[in-house]
Amino acid sequence: MTAPGISATGRRTTPRLLRKAAHGTFPYQLLTFAVFATAWEIYGRYWGGILLPPFSDTAVATVQLLGEAELWKALWLSNQALVLGFVASVVLGVPAGLLLGRFRTVERYTDIYLSILLVTPMAAVIPLLVMSVGFGLLSRVILVTLFSIVMVIVNARAGIRQIDASLIEMSRTYGASEAQIWRRVLIPGALPAIMTGVRLALGRAVTGMVIVELLMVSVGFGGLILEYRSLFEAPKLYATIVIILAEALALIAAARWAERKATPWAAPRNSARSTRD
Repeated sequence: MTAPGISATGRRTTPRLLRKAAHGTFPYQLLTFAVFATAWEIYGRYWGGILLPPFSDTAVATVQLLGEAELWKALWLSNQALVLGFVASVVLGVPAGLLLGRFRTVERYTDIYLSILLVTPMAAVIPLLVMSVGFGLLSRVILVTLFSIVMVIVNARAGIRQIDASLIEMSRTYGASEAQIWRRVLIPGALPAIMTGVRLALGRAVTGMVIVELLMVSVGFGGLILEYRSLFEAPKLYATIVIILAEALALIAAARWAERKATPWAAPRNSARSTRD
């Protein structure tokens, strides 16, 4: 029987966990949040007026909003376009990026369209979508896809290009077929960049989800923002934005976790060193 805080090997575990937490980024993030919340509270209390409520009022409105069915209905409507558009960007973007990185001929004929996607302001595409497919779910999914697919394609292409060409030549020397080169060399080598592109695309998908609801059709989170803005309900307006940011941060954190699990060999060296300390 071991004492509390002491493992079966006789080493103390609780102080080690506390020491790792103290040396991590969480205390600094907590301190930064406390400073930000205090500054927000003071400014909103004395100079914010009806346009910027204090932090405490926003926090209370956030808790109240989480208990209302209106928020969860908006969450369901918005995330339909988010999930479908993000999945479409990954399913279409990853193969497209791999082909562009592998075959120069394909890139030569299609690079112009990728450049157009990179420089086109997506808000200008909304009238075209309305005229072609209407105001329904399909138009929102298309815009979310256009917002996020560029990140997937660019990173997948970069992942293929950063692979050492000597590895491909060596594989051919040993008689590997094109399918075996893809399976053993190209896809594993490009996977870290692909996962990075997926994570960045997820953030872009959230942005596209909100923009399309603000500019094209007032449903979901965008509908709530426009409604609270017209009624001058500033605490609920900021509470809605806080909830959107919280969802985006949670999704990106999940994407980072999936990235670390899928590509453990691409983890930074300092993180491996910290686990040994």
